[in-house]
Amino acid sequence: MGKLFTTGLTSTILIISLILIGMTVASVISSETTDSISEQDLEEITQETIDEISTYILIKDKIGKFKEINGEQRIEKIALLITPLISQEIDISQLTIQLNNGENVLFLKYSNNSVDLGKYSLFEHFIWNNLDGSNFGCISIIDLDSSLVDHDTFNDCSDNAYVVFRLPDSMALSKHEKIIITLFPSTGITRVLELKAPLPIKSVVTFD
Repeated sequence: MGKLFTTGLTSTILIISLILIGMTVASVISSETTDSISEQDLEEITQETIDEISTYILIKDKIGKFKEINGEQRIEKIALLITPLISQEIDISQLTIQLNNGENVLFLKYSNNSVDLGKYSLFEHFIWNNLDGSNFGCISIIDLDSSLVDHDTFNDCSDNAYVVFRLPDSMALSKHEKIIITLFPSTGITRVLELKAPLPIKSVVTFD
């Protein structure tokens, strides 16, 4: 069922993309004389339109880890498992993450740090030593050609990696508190998700 849903969603996105591309090209042609538009110009316009609308990040898992802060259990570490919905190149170094808890808005930049999970536990990986509440990194789970680790790039729909970051103490989540996380790729579709902290029955929790 999940595979059929993904296939259907992919087809829908491609259909919408083709419609928008056609509209864009038609608009340009109607506003310019045909003599002034070369085949190269049309190719460039089409490619620019594809770049603008085709980047789509699928979020497959959302996990957090509680930590005691000022005597209270609060979620400080967050890991989002992402993958391209279709095979395409996504430059993770151009990704920006926005955090919004209703009182403060914070932007996280890429830490230039993508590594394999290896033998480490997700929340005990050494990459966390380089994350300070102002940046994010990536822990690769599946990456057959090491494009993410070597070149900071997803290039196949089989690529899977956790985007990981720390919440600063002022934004760490107590039970039932919420935070809105927005992923801004350099081009394409923005992803928005709302995370709500569950009861701290376990130290590692999965968000609904």
